[in-house]
Amino acid sequence: MGANYIRKLPIPMEIKAQYPLTDNLAKIKAKRDKEIKAVFEGKSDKFILIVGPCSADNKDSVLDYMGRLKTVADEVKDKIIVIPRVYTNKPRTTGDGYLGMLHQPKPTEKEDMLKGIVAIREIHMSAIRDYGFTCADEMLYPENFRYLSDILGYVAVGARSVENQQHRLTASGIDVPVGMKNPTGGDMTVMMNSIVAASHPHTFIFRGWEVESTGNPLAHSILRGFTDRSGKYISNYHYEDLVKLNELYMANGKLIPAAIIDANHANSGKNPFEQPRIVEDVLLSRKKNADIKGLVKGVMIESYIEDGCQSPTDKVYGKSITDACLGFEKTKELIYEIADKL
Repeated sequence: MGANYIRKLPIPMEIKAQYPLTDNLAKIKAKRDKEIKAVFEGKSDKFILIVGPCSADNKDSVLDYMGRLKTVADEVKDKIIVIPRVYTNKPRTTGDGYLGMLHQPKPTEKEDMLKGIVAIREIHMSAIRDYGFTCADEMLYPENFRYLSDILGYVAVGARSVENQQHRLTASGIDVPVGMKNPTGGDMTVMMNSIVAASHPHTFIFRGWEVESTGNPLAHSILRGFTDRSGKYISNYHYEDLVKLNELYMANGKLIPAAIIDANHANSGKNPFEQPRIVEDVLLSRKKNADIKGLVKGVMIESYIEDGCQSPTDKVYGKSITDACLGFEKTKELIYEIADKL
């Protein structure tokens, strides 16, 4: 075979036993889960803000960022629920490049998946223990989800994964909100089909088990823009796009209308400094149309301590080594502006 089986990794149950969620941390998560769920069910008018680095590449700087974010989050908590982005595995279009903390706990060192599993659990647990945050992560590999299933507050399924059956079925068994991104080609029907699939119960094979899921009523859409056949970035956060998305929800009739708008990626043309303008546009659309206000539950922003991005070998503290991010000072100003306009 064309593969080298290096070692058998511990199963999620074993990792959770070694790095357990204490009763106190479980209570924090339960409280957060209830608050976040109420927004997606339409029972709370608080605004969801999923914000943080493109990739969680360094534990120290990510937790430093989170400490700064906590101060601001506490000031706006009457209007905004802040969910830090702690994305510990990174999809790559060609498979090349830094693949995230799961693969490489230290970006300049060799891949070590066992150290990676421990590292991603530890960073998510630190977020709850030290800052009271349950965080968002991307479910790049469905079979790995169980390593973090007891500590995540939000799960995203990426644009490259949203058509995959295993992602859809796994999402149907998750008990926190799961955002399904529109695919890279932009077809909203594909995204909606994924949400429908995730909302239904299923029987399927997962990690060697025959599993029955109950369906996830908190599955929802994430609009992130797309790329046309010529490679041009096309945004889909505008008023007309949101009206169209709401019509798709209404045509289905059984789904709770809910969407998160990703202000970066193709929506910004991968220019992170466009994110404040895009968020302002989304907030204006919510103000102009009651249906859109009910639909759009929040936004997603890529943000880190420093503006922009760098090579992994440059080692500027708190600067992204994947997609460019909005620096924290600009992010802080944006959060205050969002609170003022809600």
